[in-house]
Amino acid sequence: MQTQHSKLRMQQRGIPPLVVDWLQEFGDKVYDHQGGIIMHFSKRSRRRLENAVGREPVRRMHEWLRAYLVKSTEGFLITTGIRYQRIKV
Repeated sequence: MQTQHSKLRMQQRGIPPLVVDWLQEFGDKVYDHQGGIIMHFSKRSRRRLENAVGREPVRRMHEWLRAYLVKSTEGFLITTGIRYQRIKV
């Protein structure tokens, strides 16, 4: 379930809904210790994604593989963004 804030951020940042779906299905989870879950693509999750959808679709969407999303522990999508630094585990 998405909040209005997350829909607005996706639109402002130009993140395709397909990438958000991929993040929710294949992304790695990191807890932010403030009640949220950060989901992002790691090397391992990119390999899982390639195995599921194929190499070509992933190659074409490579510019969006730096995307991340933040979900609440209840499952609400809070926000999305593009990483410029690595996410520390």
